[in-house]
Amino acid sequence: MVEGSEKLLLGDGSMPDEQPKHSHETSDASVRNLLIFGAGLALVIIAGLVVSRVVFRYFVGHQGLGPPASPFEDVRTLPPEPRLQVTAPMDLKRYKAAQDGILNSYGWVDRQAGVVRIPIERAMDILLQRGFPVRATTPEKQGSPKPSGKSPDTGKALPG
Repeated sequence: MVEGSEKLLLGDGSMPDEQPKHSHETSDASVRNLLIFGAGLALVIIAGLVVSRVVFRYFVGHQGLGPPASPFEDVRTLPPEPRLQVTAPMDLKRYKAAQDGILNSYGWVDRQAGVVRIPIERAMDILLQRGFPVRATTPEKQGSPKPSGKSPDTGKALPG
């Protein structure tokens, strides 16, 4: 043994290499304190409900709600067109039938101008018989220079 050696003790008076005597809490929660806390919490909740009720009755009696609302105030106006389709497949069938009726019938487009509508099959037959319309002359492209007969580099006349 070495002179002057001292034993190292922990804060609880035990040696560092010793195992603690208990590995769990040695004191239990007090049932009496838990019951007191629960009763106090219940009283606070009940007091809050009573105070809320008293304040509510006070404001109902002392502050008016204003004039009664009109029965027509909450009437919902319809949104602007187009609206949602309730029967989209039926709407599509009706639309296609109307378009097919227009494509396959005779009728006026503009009576005063003398513009008529003919069935599309008849229009294709007429185009095949008469030929497609063509322009008599083609306009020159805008911005393209007209040929002058002179060389752009030297300004001399080009042969031919």
